[in-house]
Amino acid sequence: MSIQEHVILVNDQGMVIGTQEKYAAHTAHTPLHLAFSSWLFNARGECLVTRRALSKKAWPGVWTNSVCGHPQSGEKTEQAIIRRCRFEVGAEIANITPIASEFRYREADPSGIVENEICPVFAARVTSELHINHDEVMEYEWVELEALFRALDAAPWSFSPWMVQEATVARDALRAFAAQ
Repeated sequence: MSIQEHVILVNDQGMVIGTQEKYAAHTAHTPLHLAFSSWLFNARGECLVTRRALSKKAWPGVWTNSVCGHPQSGEKTEQAIIRRCRFEVGAEIANITPIASEFRYREADPSGIVENEICPVFAARVTSELHINHDEVMEYEWVELEALFRALDAAPWSFSPWMVQEATVARDALRAFAAQ
């Protein structure tokens, strides 16, 4: 990406306390910061599932929901979602809808890198062809939502921990969005 991304650091109440360069922030002691997670759907109601590139610092090669990222200073979350969807999967999106506004998690990957995020979850509709950025995504699949839920329930270790948790707390909202 052409700009140097950062994360917005927050306290336990979600109040902004500073910023830090994105790559430097993600360590074994990652501070709490703002993020977002998005689940993208096509016109048939299928969900875009992506496999993280092997070059990713945290959870390389792991299957996850469509697109995640961090809003930048002065950027609305919806703008950040549009920016990351264009960057990661080359998609234009519409109907950005919050589905789990209060989601927060802390997880460590097998290498010890920690994600520690206040991470509202959104759904959106893809309105264009995909143009995958292979520095971000090594594979992708459009998956029927109920089949995805069955896979998440049967083999949660096969997916990112945030995806599993989001699917648990937002299952009904995801179903409602997919059915639109």
